Amino acid sequence: MSHLPPHDNPHDDDESGAADSSVRPDEFDEIVAAETDRDPDLAVIEAGSRTLRTQAGPPQADVPARPADPEVDRALREAEAELMARWPETKLDPTLSRIAALMDVLGDPQHAYPSIHITGTNGKTSTARMVEALLGAFELRTGRYTSPHVQSITERISLDGAPIAAERFVEAYQDIKPYVELIDAKEEHRLSFFEVLTGMAYAAFADAPVDVAVVEVGMGGTWDATNVIDGTVSVVTPIDLDHTDRLGTTHAEIATEKSGVIKQDATVILAQQPVEAAQVLLKKAVDVDATVAREGLEFGVVGRRVAVGGQLLTLRGLGGEYEEVFLPLHGEHQAHNAAVALAAVEAFFGVGAQRAEPLDIETVRKAFATVTSPGRLEVVRRSPTVVLDAAHNPAGARVAAAAISEVFDFSRLIGVLGVSDGKNARGMLEAFEPILAEVVVTQNSSDRALGADELAALAVEVFGDDRVQVEPRMDDALEAAITLAEEEGEFAGGGVLVTGSVITVGEARLLLGRG
Repeated sequence: MSHLPPHDNPHDDDESGAADSSVRPDEFDEIVAAETDRDPDLAVIEAGSRTLRTQAGPPQADVPARPADPEVDRALREAEAELMARWPETKLDPTLSRIAALMDVLGDPQHAYPSIHITGTNGKTSTARMVEALLGAFELRTGRYTSPHVQSITERISLDGAPIAAERFVEAYQDIKPYVELIDAKEEHRLSFFEVLTGMAYAAFADAPVDVAVVEVGMGGTWDATNVIDGTVSVVTPIDLDHTDRLGTTHAEIATEKSGVIKQDATVILAQQPVEAAQVLLKKAVDVDATVAREGLEFGVVGRRVAVGGQLLTLRGLGGEYEEVFLPLHGEHQAHNAAVALAAVEAFFGVGAQRAEPLDIETVRKAFATVTSPGRLEVVRRSPTVVLDAAHNPAGARVAAAAISEVFDFSRLIGVLGVSDGKNARGMLEAFEPILAEVVVTQNSSDRALGADELAALAVEVFGDDRVQVEPRMDDALEAAITLAEEEGEFAGGGVLVTGSVITVGEARLLLGRG
C-alpha cells in the first residue's frame, strides 16, 4: 500500500504567498533592517569499537513572522539588539569556561534531560528536524536547538516541534540575563551571542520540561558552546571543508574538532565520511568506549525514488528495514539525512542494543511525512518557479545542483547568488555552473557579505562575461532573475535558484512573501 500524500504540490496551495517580486527600495531597506540584522551562517571504514546492527509530527509554521503585538515586537527587538551587541557566533574561542560557568549558576539545566548532539559540515539542521519529528511521533516532548536561523531568531529554540513564541523567547532571555551579567563581570570576555542563546535554550528546555533535547552544534564540536551536554547519542553528518580558517584545512583536522561531541560510553551515528575523517572519528570512539553505527554498514538507504512533492524511501535501520517511507524533501542527500536521523532515534530507544525489534513502521512513516526544512530546496513561487537553497559551501552546492537536476525539469535556470566573505565562492560557482544558464550575483545585508563586484569577478571567470549580471540589491537581483526566467515564456519551464547563504535565502524568502 502506498503511503504517498495526495498529488497536490504543497507549494501550490497558496499562490498569494508568491508575492510580486517588485519591492520598493524603501520597503526592502525596512525589511532588511527589521529582519536580518544578524550574523551569517556559520557553519566508512571499519571500527575498532563495538558496532550496532540488528501521533503527529511538527507543525508547518516553521518560520514565524514578526509578533503582531507591538509591545511584544518591541521587547523582542530589544532582546535581539542586546544579543547582537555581543561577540558574534562566527568568532570561535577555544574555551568552554564561560558557558560552563553560566550553566553552573543556572543549576546545570542541560543535565535535566537526555540529549542527541549533532555535528558535521552539511545536513545538520535537516537531520535535527527529522530526529525531532520522529521523537515527537513517539510521544516524547522535544526541545530543538539549531542555527543559524532563516528569518526569525526564535527559530533557533523549538519546543514540541515549533519555534518558541516571541513572548517566551523574551522571557527566557530576561530569566537568565542577571546570571549572564554575573558571569560577564567575572570572565575576561563577556559571554558571546551564541553562548547566551545556548544558555537560554538549555534553560527553556529544563523549564518546559522536555523529555529529550535535539542539539545542533554552532561550529565545530570540542569548543562549541553546546558541548556542555552529555549527549547519549552523538551524530556526525558528512564532514567537508568549511570554516577552514577556524576548524582546520583538512578533513582530518576538521573531524578532530568535531569529534569532541563524542562522549564516554555514548552511541555514535556516523554518516558516510571521507576516509581520513572517519579514521579520526572512529579513533575517538575507541578512546571513549563509544558504540558506533556507520552508514553503509550498520544502516543506510536501501532504495529511493522521486515522488510527487518529495521521495519514497526504503531505509535500513539498526533494527531492520523500513519500507515506503515518504519524505517531503528533495535530493539524495536528504535521503541520507533521513537514514542518519532514523538510526539516531533507534539508538536513543536502544534498538540494536537493549532491544532487537525495529520501531513501529507506521509511526516512522507518519513522522517523516511531516518533516519540513525551510530554505532547503524550498519552492516559494510558481510561474516562474523560484527555489531557495541555503547551500553555503561547495559540498552543499554540489548536492543541491544534483537534486535540482533530478527533481526539476527546468529548460532555463537562472541563479541568484549571494555569499559570505571567507567562503569558497569559486567552488560554489563551479558547482552550480553546469545547471545555470545565467547567474545574477548580489550581496545580502550582512556586514560579512562578499561584495557583489568581487563575487562578479569570480563569476565571470567561471561562467564567462555574457552569463553574469550584477545586481547589488537583493530585490533588484530577484527581479532581474525572474525577468530572465520569464523570457522562456509562461509554459517553457524557466526557473530561479536563490542560494549561497542562509541570510541570502532568508532575505529572498521575505521579499517573495514567505516571511
